[in-house]
Amino acid sequence: MIQPVIGLIGGSGLYDIEGLEGREWRRVETPWGEPSDDLLFGVLGGVRCVFLPRHGRGHPRPPSALNYRANIDALKRSGVTDVISLSAVGSLKEELPPGHFVVVDQFIDRSFAREKSFFGVGCVAHVSVAHPTCPRLSGAVAQAGQGLGLPMTRGGTYLVMEGPQFSTQAESNLYRQWGCDVIGMTNMPEAKLAREAELCYASVAMVTDFDCWHEDHDAVTVEQVVKVLLGNADKARALVKALVPAIGAPRGPCPAGCDRALDHALITAPEKRDPALLAKLDAVAGRVL
Repeated sequence: MIQPVIGLIGGSGLYDIEGLEGREWRRVETPWGEPSDDLLFGVLGGVRCVFLPRHGRGHPRPPSALNYRANIDALKRSGVTDVISLSAVGSLKEELPPGHFVVVDQFIDRSFAREKSFFGVGCVAHVSVAHPTCPRLSGAVAQAGQGLGLPMTRGGTYLVMEGPQFSTQAESNLYRQWGCDVIGMTNMPEAKLAREAELCYASVAMVTDFDCWHEDHDAVTVEQVVKVLLGNADKARALVKALVPAIGAPRGPCPAGCDRALDHALITAPEKRDPALLAKLDAVAGRVL
């Protein structure tokens, strides 16, 4: 049986997790460089948790400057088995207003200035991200949200843009034509790297405002967005408090195979693998290497 360790990645407005027992901020060294911040270790409802503020405490790091590989490696290196990602997004649909949560199950990755894989020259691997989130975790998130009465939709497509600027109106309308539900800047390559690291991953997108396709967009003030952001952070903390005990019981292997994603992914012959790269992959791919 697997004893879950829950990794929590906090997005804009969520830089700490309250209620952790034995809380301790620790620097985790990785071969991929520095994570966004120290990691917060503790116990919530009897379950071990590791929290990482994605942008760092005080939000010093923009989306394109995040070291996604170091963040995921640090969580894996800390014993994390399941990751709940929380992020602030804009809405591309009328029925997803500010304050609404979407349990994302698909992504369109339009980012382009980021390192997107742990693998490369000297050790090539191809993992499937056809279904980039873990249905078991996503179902637990939706159930916890429903129990709290949160305004939440299960299932939706998250358009990941590079940023840091927001969309043009033409881009916003294009993404709506593509059938996207929300838009943000941070869940890719995070979700891809979580899959490479054989971590179960669920994404909770927290709507702060309508994207610029909406006729009311120009009337939205920074103060209004910040108010929603802080309200979402309070809802997120309540969600985490309800969710962690529900997913923290000992369990078997992931039914969707997230924890075995590398079983058939490595393609480089053993004698052709670069020892230096293999050393960097010790936490991420040690199970198969």
